[in-house]
Amino acid sequence: MKLFKSLWFWLVVIAIALVAIVFVTKKDKQNPPEQKQQAATEQQTQLSDKNAQYFPLQSYRVGPYAAGGTGFFGGFIDYMKAVNAKGGVNGVKLVWSECETEYVVEKGVECYERLKNGLNGAPAAATNPLSVGIAYATLERSTKDKLPLITINHGRTDSTDGRVFPYVFPLQLNPYSEVSAIINYLGQQSGGLEKLKGKKIVVLYHGSPYGKETIPVIEILSKKYGFEVTNIEVPHPGNEQQSQWLNIRRIQPDWVILRGWGVMNPVALKTAQKVGYPTNKIIGNIWSNSEEDAAPAGAAANGFISITTHPSGTNFPVLQEIKQLVVDKGQSDLADKSRFGTVYYNLGVVNGILNVEAVRVAQNKFGKRPLTGEEVRWGFEHINLTEARLKELGAYGLVQPLKLSCQDHEGGGAVRFQQWDGKEWKVISDWVQADRSLLRPIIEQSSEKYAKEQGIKIRDCATEE
Repeated sequence: MKLFKSLWFWLVVIAIALVAIVFVTKKDKQNPPEQKQQAATEQQTQLSDKNAQYFPLQSYRVGPYAAGGTGFFGGFIDYMKAVNAKGGVNGVKLVWSECETEYVVEKGVECYERLKNGLNGAPAAATNPLSVGIAYATLERSTKDKLPLITINHGRTDSTDGRVFPYVFPLQLNPYSEVSAIINYLGQQSGGLEKLKGKKIVVLYHGSPYGKETIPVIEILSKKYGFEVTNIEVPHPGNEQQSQWLNIRRIQPDWVILRGWGVMNPVALKTAQKVGYPTNKIIGNIWSNSEEDAAPAGAAANGFISITTHPSGTNFPVLQEIKQLVVDKGQSDLADKSRFGTVYYNLGVVNGILNVEAVRVAQNKFGKRPLTGEEVRWGFEHINLTEARLKELGAYGLVQPLKLSCQDHEGGGAVRFQQWDGKEWKVISDWVQADRSLLRPIIEQSSEKYAKEQGIKIRDCATEE
């Protein structure tokens, strides 16, 4: 009886019990149910395939920009799954792994370093961080490592010049083209670009490198066409904008260009309504154009106009193929299947098409095998998406015709305009092209200055295949 009353006895009993619990829990984790064990084995087999092509994904699924990250990477991953379901790229399967960045630059750099060397023998094809900050921070690393850095619809504008930035690809639409196309559209709405003279335009921009990227070009365009521009910053993440919109009400601009991101966009629309600024005079940029930007604002978003390089919707053969091969089989990366075919998701699909097309083009030169980043870079520079090729890919109408080269890493420069009707986006314009002849000298001046500062030898594209 004395033993049972002893404090030390009970401490020993408790310790033994805790050790037993830990042992059983560890053993259970090491020996999961048969189905889980089989799935884990199959995944490891896939990721260990040295005959595969690897895509490192610096993704973000948490934080204020999670809607963009989950939609974009969901579409990208689902497209790769569909490609694999059809046998891969000339028999080469695609593999990938994710590293959570939370849209934080430092974490994006850590993820780049962790993933850049491939996965279990599968070489890395390209990085797609979907973040201007992370792109800027990894640009020199990508160049040193000879690994393409893809910044679809964003990034450093002067990286359009492949002579100076051979490994960086602002595919479809660089930031300067985006602003130029918006001004061309506003010119159309005014009866001609010359009618912009004397107009007032406010640019409400996200307080980040992305948001500030277009300030120089809007200033150039304002001097060229004679309109007055005011740039107003919204600090990250954009939850509070009352003072900015009171300032806009004071200025009484003809238009507001919303250069937002994430939660900043619906807050902007709601605050505009509060101060009495008409929504149909707000033009959203390429990262203010999704369902997640408009729907949370409710009635305040009705009539909101934005640009897009690709429409939402599922009535494209490539989307129907993904639905059949991936979504309907319960294998979609989307947690919310209702987001299938939305703007962010479709951009991920477009990005997947361009990345895989670069691999396919490069395989035609280097062989139908996993490729190095340097070989995939060559593939990107030789993408030529004609209307015929887009129809073959099931992406006609989803992707604009693109032709890239040693000199031109953008390849497109056109947008369409869409308007929110309270439930969905409706396309309201044909393609509106940026003034690329105006922009190219500005781009080259900036890139050549960078080359001089960094001691970079400018490529002679005439001597390259």
